[in-house]
Amino acid sequence: MNLIILNPDDFIADGRVRLEGRRLEHVCSVHKAKVGDSLKVGLLGGKIGVGRIAVLDEQALEMVVELDQPPPPKLPLNLIVALPRPKALNRVLAAATSLGVAHIVLMNAWKVEKSYWKSPRLSEENLFRQRIIGLEQGVDTMLPELQLARFFANFVLDDLPKMAQSTLRLVAHPQAAATCPANVNEPCTLVLGPEGGFIPDELAALEKIGFIPVKLGERILRTETALAALVGRLYC
Repeated sequence: MNLIILNPDDFIADGRVRLEGRRLEHVCSVHKAKVGDSLKVGLLGGKIGVGRIAVLDEQALEMVVELDQPPPPKLPLNLIVALPRPKALNRVLAAATSLGVAHIVLMNAWKVEKSYWKSPRLSEENLFRQRIIGLEQGVDTMLPELQLARFFANFVLDDLPKMAQSTLRLVAHPQAAATCPANVNEPCTLVLGPEGGFIPDELAALEKIGFIPVKLGERILRTETALAALVGRLYC
């Protein structure tokens, strides 16, 4: 992890935290830190700073922390992703979070298997954990908003037009005629379909509310690869 995320209940005194479990294991096994070393830390939903290790043993890690820097700004991007395979879901959520996406929607589509919606990876605990992993990677402390949209028609007709208001509206589609624009200087709502793309009726419904089909090239990419390529093209 490039940033150790702190929670309010980690504080045992003003400016002093105590960590156990996964974060302790990571500091010991990956950072190979010792007493006196400094690590980058950030308070979930708050500022980023430095933590100096005061106590370190097999049971716990204690740090004296100073938080004085704001987190990086979020991208002005709503990301709508057709619910990916359970094995890919964790990677998609962590990647989107690390890239700085502000708002993520996991959406249903005809080619999304019904069983995906029953996966334990959709538990609140896992959805939260994967976004935390993304924050650790991206050196950020602000969780992206996450929404589940189980009914395609209801979401596209009722919620999506409001969400996409005053934004550039794009839908990634392998057979699109237009290429995804680059270095846009405006808010964007990007819809990314399931593996195999949207069926014609779904694509037509998105076009009806102003979404422009775009592609990256001739290759068919995995969801997490397409996500990184599209966001990078739009904002990097």
